[in-house]
Amino acid sequence: MISPEQQRNDVLTRLSRAVVLLEESMDSRLVAAGVGSNIGYAITGARDSAGVAAVAGGLVVQNNTVRAAGTCGFGADAEIAKILLTASKFDPEMRCAITIRYTDAVRRVLGDMFLECCTIDRSGQPPGVSTMDWGVASCCREGVPEVIVNPGVSKETAVIHLFGENPAVVAGNIIMLSNRIIRIEL
Repeated sequence: MISPEQQRNDVLTRLSRAVVLLEESMDSRLVAAGVGSNIGYAITGARDSAGVAAVAGGLVVQNNTVRAAGTCGFGADAEIAKILLTASKFDPEMRCAITIRYTDAVRRVLGDMFLECCTIDRSGQPPGVSTMDWGVASCCREGVPEVIVNPGVSKETAVIHLFGENPAVVAGNIIMLSNRIIRIEL
């Protein structure tokens, strides 16, 4: 059986490897400028943000290239942690997620990749409930889709969350998406 310390080290190692892949191959236009982009990976059974590793400061664009703003660490991003913790209540195997920029073109390409997509419908949101928690939960009632589109309240806050069992799966989908949008106007 793997110790908690070994699992945390494994999570950081896998997440760091995925970040390197994203820095090498992610289309910089996928970084969500308004709210930021980040990738997170949770330990098995994570209950709070202390059990979710992410990139400190998120993913940023420097000279048209995606770069990690900081190192991977636990508790580094409360937003990606909330998204993952909500999704993992419905499927404990879905332990990794990334937030990227939303455009209609990106959404179409993700659909063409045959990834299961769900869009948050804010019209059914009960008053006084966090949009992020409720929205992710509303899309996960029959299992966690690979893609959740959060249309936000404006163009700047619209994002897409991609989910997977681990960082290699999520990074692989982002790299595939990046290769498919090379010649597309976003």
